Amino acid sequence: MLSLNQRSNEIAQQMEANAEQLNIAVEKTPCGATIIDSGVNVVGSYEAGKLFSEVCMGGLGKVTFCSLDYDGFSLPAVNVTVDHPVKSCMASQYAGWFVQVKSENQKTYQAMGSGPARSLYGKEPLLQELAIAEDADMAVLVLESHKLPGDHVALWVADKCNVAPERVTILVAPTASLVGSIQIASRVVETGLHKMHEVGFDITTIVSGFGACPIAPIAKDNLRAIGWTNDAVLYGGQAWYIAKTEAEKVEEVINQLPSSASKDYGTSFFDIFQRYDNDFYKIDPLLFSPAEIFINELTSGRVFHAGKVNPEILKKTFLA
Repeated sequence: MLSLNQRSNEIAQQMEANAEQLNIAVEKTPCGATIIDSGVNVVGSYEAGKLFSEVCMGGLGKVTFCSLDYDGFSLPAVNVTVDHPVKSCMASQYAGWFVQVKSENQKTYQAMGSGPARSLYGKEPLLQELAIAEDADMAVLVLESHKLPGDHVALWVADKCNVAPERVTILVAPTASLVGSIQIASRVVETGLHKMHEVGFDITTIVSGFGACPIAPIAKDNLRAIGWTNDAVLYGGQAWYIAKTEAEKVEEVINQLPSSASKDYGTSFFDIFQRYDNDFYKIDPLLFSPAEIFINELTSGRVFHAGKVNPEILKKTFLA
């Protein structure tokens, strides 16, 4: 099997070759790294959002588009399929690398990083807990930011990932962008999988995942966009998993998995964020999961279900 970075690089090269069609822009930094702007200074597109999301998943997940209808309230949405969930979602898609780099003038560039470069760096506790590491001669990193990284960031990534600078590709999209909304909706399977890990379930027993999630409208600024995109997952996201374990192990955790199991559930994420002084770390970490979760356990043949979508909050958030 090709490495996650090789698979993502193939998709990134496809994006680079079709940049004009995708409404994105590509530039080379002085050190030779490739920067793919998917929403900072460009509009982006639905197709760019699909490919961007598949880069995040290390080329082991697929994104298609659909619509979700909630009694006449309809929203564009993604369907996500993943057949190597731990590799695709935890080793690549999860945004677990906090990139923070100072330039020569002491200005700091910071962004949350996802994509398969994380598994080359390998310092995150999550990757160490799951014994995930990768060896590749290229690094593909995805940043959620409203600023493009400079040459110093590319050099820093190359050093952390132990690859040549010209073998670094960085894709960037702000939260308040079309690609940003799509790639966050496409995390619907990943968020549920991470929640399982947080409550002590062995996620290596999950063999496949499927998700559906509305795509949040593009907000006027990144702070509001953080609220809207999270609401899409927390109140509209649905995820189905296939597990090969024991029914009792699923039964122990199923009711802890949907977002409604959190003490912070019930209001828009923007309001929750403000309540905690815009500090993510004060928010109950168990909030971050889909609204509704199904697990089909293969050994017993049973299907477990918890949670439900909450379109009223989506209507209040998106149509206010």
